Amino acid sequence: MGSVCIEIIEGNPHLRSLLGWHLQQLEYRVHQAASIYQAREVFLSHQPTLVVLDADLPDGDGIEFCRWLHHQQQPLILMLSARNSEGDIVAGLKAGADDYLSKPFGMQEFLARVEALIRRKRTPTAPAYLDYGTLQIDLVQRRVRFQGEFIDLTPQEFSLLYVLAQAGGVPLSRSELLRRAWPDAIDNPRTIDTHVLSLRKKVELDPRQPNLIQTIRNVGYRFNMEILNSNISQSQTTKLARERFNNQRSTLSSV
Repeated sequence: MGSVCIEIIEGNPHLRSLLGWHLQQLEYRVHQAASIYQAREVFLSHQPTLVVLDADLPDGDGIEFCRWLHHQQQPLILMLSARNSEGDIVAGLKAGADDYLSKPFGMQEFLARVEALIRRKRTPTAPAYLDYGTLQIDLVQRRVRFQGEFIDLTPQEFSLLYVLAQAGGVPLSRSELLRRAWPDAIDNPRTIDTHVLSLRKKVELDPRQPNLIQTIRNVGYRFNMEILNSNISQSQTTKLARERFNNQRSTLSSV
């Protein structure tokens, strides 16, 4: 279970530590947060498989944060709450929670629900490395290599690049990019334009005529998967040609 990362977002420090300790005994990797502000930072840094989310946090609404989580890489979400009415449970599940556990609860029930959620996640895990020929994105180290050189990106530029790449060429509106790539709520969609301009200077051959990150009028931006796939084909062709040349040279030298 050591490969499974769990984030605990719980305002009660004693309960947070207790849950974390029991999960660590089962060899889960555990990261903790006491507030929504901390929770966003932890989530973006560690990309947990499961988020244990307290619905009643000191600095915001856990239901709203659950919606934000659901629009990210869609982690599993186990919501904890002292509110146990049918309406509260339905609201939590509709916000994106995969399970809802009312307080107080027994530790064995909590651990059983965590294990049941982990078992449910049978779909292939997200790749740790995206290779687009001349562009490679390391999702673990959060590094980007372009044309053989590592590119120095800010955390926000990396998140924006990842969200665009993950969309697989589908155009995303500015508001959608803000919701998926920004850790904090921002009301100005033009913030996207500034970061796209900065990102283009680092990953485009000619930022004045961008081919990789395309502007879609009246919509937003998209990742040009066609040119990336072309880059992959070109790199594979070059690799095959190089292998043939080396094989021919080896044959000639043995004659």
